[in-house]
Amino acid sequence: MGLYFREIGQNNNETIIFLHAGMSSGWMWDKHLELLKDYHCLVPDLPEHGKSIEIKPFTMESAANEVIDIIRERAHGKKAHIVGLSLGAQVAVQILSMAPEVVDHAVITGTLVHEVGSSLSLFINIFYKIYMRLKDIDFFIKMGMKAQSIPLEYFEDVKKDTKSLTWSSLNNITRENREFRIPENLCRSKKRLLVLMGEKEVKVVYESALDLNKCLSNSKAYKVTNLGHTWPLESPELFSSVVMAWINDNQLPDTLVEL
Repeated sequence: MGLYFREIGQNNNETIIFLHAGMSSGWMWDKHLELLKDYHCLVPDLPEHGKSIEIKPFTMESAANEVIDIIRERAHGKKAHIVGLSLGAQVAVQILSMAPEVVDHAVITGTLVHEVGSSLSLFINIFYKIYMRLKDIDFFIKMGMKAQSIPLEYFEDVKKDTKSLTWSSLNNITRENREFRIPENLCRSKKRLLVLMGEKEVKVVYESALDLNKCLSNSKAYKVTNLGHTWPLESPELFSSVVMAWINDNQLPDTLVEL
């Protein structure tokens, strides 16, 4: 059984595959699909997420293999532009290292490839223990969404995803996220990669963006002013315009500041 995925705009010429953030699912790309309606769009739920919740355990390599299979089976010309946020961005990087032939352009944002410091790691561990106790409470869900700048219109989608999350899945996902480093062979890739981050991201994401950009010969790295980690959800119009500009080799919006 493969990943669940949605497919829209099959008659359009170019394929984009969207990879969601951790503990989320494909719903986070709904507005982008409307804005990028001239493309053939594939939107999978990654292992142990959404409607792929029973595909486990989540590992970066297995997730990448599943997405590669979708591209080879459904993308036009067996190649796609890849767009990813956070955990989905890490999966995109893994794909670039494993099967660069299935990638046209790539746009990633909020991509962690650095070790998280001990203090931040301790805070995250404590937070997740509290999170698992309170995750199904509406008030707590809304607080978390506000802290991450996720619009409240996505409340029901977020609630559904958090309700299905188990302690085992959380451990698998967060372990893979924190242990992810620049994969072997990535720096050989000649693919066009746009590395993005929100201006309000933590320092380790900034350091990760610099390292990814340094590793790849055909990449650019930018920060998005006044926005945070989930800026594609905060500003889907801006993010979609950046994606279109990058995959068409056009000038990027002025709101981006090169790193």
